Amino acid sequence: MKNYDVAVCGGGVAGISAALAAAREGKKVILFEKQYMLGGLGTSGLIAIYLPLCDGLGHQVSFGIAEELLKLSITYGAEGRYPENWLDGNGCKSDKRFEAQYNPQLFAILTEKLLLENGVDILYGSYVVGVSTQNNRITELYVENKSGKTAYSAVSVVDATGDCDIAHFAGVPTAHFEQGNLLAAWYYYTDSSGYHLQMVGEADIPEEEKTGSTPKPLDERRFAGLDGKEISEQVCLSHQKTLKHWLEKRESDKEATLSTIATIPQIRMTRKIVGEYELSHTGMHTYFEDSIGMVSNWKKRGPVYEVPFRTLYNKKMKNLIVAGRCTSVNQTLWDIMRVIPCCAVTGQAAGTAAAMTDDFTTIDILKLQHKLQAVGVVLHEKDLKK
Repeated sequence: MKNYDVAVCGGGVAGISAALAAAREGKKVILFEKQYMLGGLGTSGLIAIYLPLCDGLGHQVSFGIAEELLKLSITYGAEGRYPENWLDGNGCKSDKRFEAQYNPQLFAILTEKLLLENGVDILYGSYVVGVSTQNNRITELYVENKSGKTAYSAVSVVDATGDCDIAHFAGVPTAHFEQGNLLAAWYYYTDSSGYHLQMVGEADIPEEEKTGSTPKPLDERRFAGLDGKEISEQVCLSHQKTLKHWLEKRESDKEATLSTIATIPQIRMTRKIVGEYELSHTGMHTYFEDSIGMVSNWKKRGPVYEVPFRTLYNKKMKNLIVAGRCTSVNQTLWDIMRVIPCCAVTGQAAGTAAAMTDDFTTIDILKLQHKLQAVGVVLHEKDLKK
């Protein structure tokens, strides 16, 4: 048995943000990550685009760790979409969004360095495979890695697995992504003009959000992302599509070299918590008294969503909180909330809350909000600079 104040399960951007926030509150934090690099889809999955922190109309809406990590991702330069008008002190412009494309390998190393500097214990190659519960609390996390199976206890637990695995293990109500995921096969290649991210395949777009023509998918099959055999088939099919696309490219440019392929499945949405409140895509520009930050719509300009704290937990498990794409939103908003800025916003709130209490049903929301505001988070749309 190994004991911690806060256990963060999953080392994607949500987990990175949660672990960092909890550690900065002076807590003993461990982060479990099944891969051997941090960042999840944003690094291992090569989805290396830090989507907007702004509403597309010239107003920044996501702050705190969300902004810190964007700047960290382009420490040694951006690979595209460089937000010069937001970073050079000349003020924002509504025609250029506050977003960037970064090098995924560098971002993984830099986030690891940041967490280690803040005292976070990182355990790579580690799966949380089960939990024990008592009196509506998680008492142990069972973790398997090269050392075998080990039990860890923590005062509070953050589920940042992306698949809501911990909530599922603990018997907390969850819901699946009803449409299933489209096939993607993004990869990097090098040619005579440099190093490039090749985006093959589309992200999932819920029916309510579709406008105009829809690109033909790489494959008609949809993937739930929660079955080992299915995921393996999806990865093999993705590899085949990557190879086919690169070979076609090589026919016209003999200098084109396949450089990097994704090392995890490029699956966007799988399972989420059924929280104390479900945020809807129709809830844009809505004031929430328990807001823990704001996010924008990466697909279109204008919408701003305040994120209620109630979307991060279910009272059935008092010391468990979720972050990232596991949060409680409806099917349509899920495609908005799964991206990097939203993961950072919810991760920071979850980590800060986990450092404060082992009962999220009775947390002092005002105290949590004051802590977030103290580190630069803006909670309500009415408080944005116009």
